[in-house]
Amino acid sequence: MKKFAAIAATVALALSSTLAHAGTDVPGLAERLNNAANTLTEIIGGAPDKSIPESILAGASCVVVIPKYKKGAFVFGAQYGQGVATCRTGHGWSAPVFVQLTGGSFGWQIGGQSTDLVLVAMNNQGLQDMLKNKFKLGADAAASAGPVGRNAQAGTDWKLNAEFLTWSRSRGLFAGIDLDGTTLSQNQDDTRTFYGVDIPFHVILSGETVTPEMARPFVHTVAKYFIDSKAAQQ
Repeated sequence: MKKFAAIAATVALALSSTLAHAGTDVPGLAERLNNAANTLTEIIGGAPDKSIPESILAGASCVVVIPKYKKGAFVFGAQYGQGVATCRTGHGWSAPVFVQLTGGSFGWQIGGQSTDLVLVAMNNQGLQDMLKNKFKLGADAAASAGPVGRNAQAGTDWKLNAEFLTWSRSRGLFAGIDLDGTTLSQNQDDTRTFYGVDIPFHVILSGETVTPEMARPFVHTVAKYFIDSKAAQQ
């Protein structure tokens, strides 16, 4: 059993290592930003009953999009995803930072899948957590599976308790997802590659960094849905 577990752990580590080195040049990072913008457009601009509620978008503090989050399993599960994040500031949405979401699981499981993930910080505490370099969902920041439906009337628990709401889309199905135990952190190497210099995580997300031209489509997509949702709530 120990030998079998060691093999499984090696498989999980290899999956994470392979994905960690994907798309780390500037063209690859630009593609990741475009994939994130397309993911938001397909989810929010799609069917009203399969979208993030407007009331949530209107009050969002930060948005994280992780296209093609990978989950693989061979007794031990490995989860790894590369994405981008932007936060609302006093003068619009910030330039993006590159992030990674990692986690693991144990159980008798074999298989793998690719999922699009969206995480939304809902309050000032969620924003502060986003400004940290690394934190674990469910421990350092309260997270809940988000409600679905553009006009959904969700309960009050997420308004009072959840710093982050989370959704997934896999094989065309869109639903809230429990990401407790996963760790969100800045991908410092990708951020350095994209900006050409080391810039602290919180400096970019607080709006102190000019948005590069390659990142504008993603930031504009987030802003568009935020503004549209805000107007719909008035």
